[in-house]
Amino acid sequence: MRTARSLGVLGLLALVAPVNLAVTGLVLARRSVAAPTRKRAADPLTVLVSGGKMTKALQLCRSFHDAGHRVVLVESGKYRWTGHRFSRAVDRFHVVPDVRADDYAQALLAIVEAEGVDVYVPVCSPAASLHDARAKAVLSPYCDVFHLEPEQVEMLDDKFAFARAAAALGLSVPDTHHITDARQVLDFDFTRSRRPYILKSIAYDPVHRLDLTRLPLDRAGDMEAFVRSRPISPDNPWILQEFVAGQEYCTHSTVREGRLRVYVCCESSAFQINYEMVDKPQIRAWVQRFVSAEGLTGQVSFDFIEADDDGQVYAIECNPRTHSAITMLYDHPGVADAYLAGGDADRVGVVVPTAASRPTYWIYHEVWRLLRGPSRVARLRTILAGKDAIFDRSDPLPFLMTHHVAIPWLLLQKLRAHGDWIRVDFNIGKLVEPAGD
Repeated sequence: MRTARSLGVLGLLALVAPVNLAVTGLVLARRSVAAPTRKRAADPLTVLVSGGKMTKALQLCRSFHDAGHRVVLVESGKYRWTGHRFSRAVDRFHVVPDVRADDYAQALLAIVEAEGVDVYVPVCSPAASLHDARAKAVLSPYCDVFHLEPEQVEMLDDKFAFARAAAALGLSVPDTHHITDARQVLDFDFTRSRRPYILKSIAYDPVHRLDLTRLPLDRAGDMEAFVRSRPISPDNPWILQEFVAGQEYCTHSTVREGRLRVYVCCESSAFQINYEMVDKPQIRAWVQRFVSAEGLTGQVSFDFIEADDDGQVYAIECNPRTHSAITMLYDHPGVADAYLAGGDADRVGVVVPTAASRPTYWIYHEVWRLLRGPSRVARLRTILAGKDAIFDRSDPLPFLMTHHVAIPWLLLQKLRAHGDWIRVDFNIGKLVEPAGD
């Protein structure tokens, strides 16, 4: 079955390769005739961006490049063939060790020194946020590191610690409890709230993270079997959190010294692959109050639910890293200054998607959902009204290379290793795997 799935995806990508190759060739031919002049910043910097396989890293590279800065992109060896390394926005590409390797920070430092890096902007996977924060102490004497401090990452990444910190500021969060043993759930008094509860892993868990089973279950035997099937332990704590029914929202915030520099907000879903800006003043006020109180500098992504029953906005978690929703900023000229222009937030203002910005998506995710149904009309509307987050007429190679080099390379490695995978995620440029990063 695993082999058949991998071969099936490889076959489908091969089927559309001639079309993508022709489109890319046509775009490149036109550019060769009338190539635009590259803008040069008044004070050009060399910017190091990590997380090279992810679309959000590509978007930042393009924003920095379009503002006249030099961009160096890095990624681990597993993803060395990321299609984004071929972007016109990337001046140099380097392979770095896995973030968990002992020499990760030193490898970054060697690149910083060799390339004359002025600013490091980490675009982190869940596994990388803390390691990049710890690398900050090594890199800061040589360049500005636009990232949170290690203790801030640990607090924000811990769903229980985050909920407790927000509640201490008087901000709304669901009732949340720290769980280290299944017995705590089985003995919990669920009558304390009119709402059901759900179990969520504090550590990133690609397998269980989409499971929103409401507790308690009606039958005691089913309840015990479900709870004990989760890998809960003192070394792998979970939270038991009140489930608030309502509309979910995801946000991205770029913050310097507690002040918003970039902000986007959109409706959310379990498998987030569509982004369209929405104006929710209550959410923005929540974010501004939290980041200001905590004095954050870096990138943070908050998830919210607007409750159906009382209209209140509740923050359910925070991911201390870049959100893919920044792909909505593809046509905004102020992104680079918002990241790089020091503390002059009043002059730059808060960057939000432009009025002309179209919703972003990933075309093969949309085509797959279009073929599977049932919301075919909605999928067609999304495709026609929006923009593919990777494809850009001024920079077509990342689209071609992501779908016909990077992803096929990963699938071939899986075939050789007889490995398993859950789904292809073109957004983050990888195969989602059990116990993956």
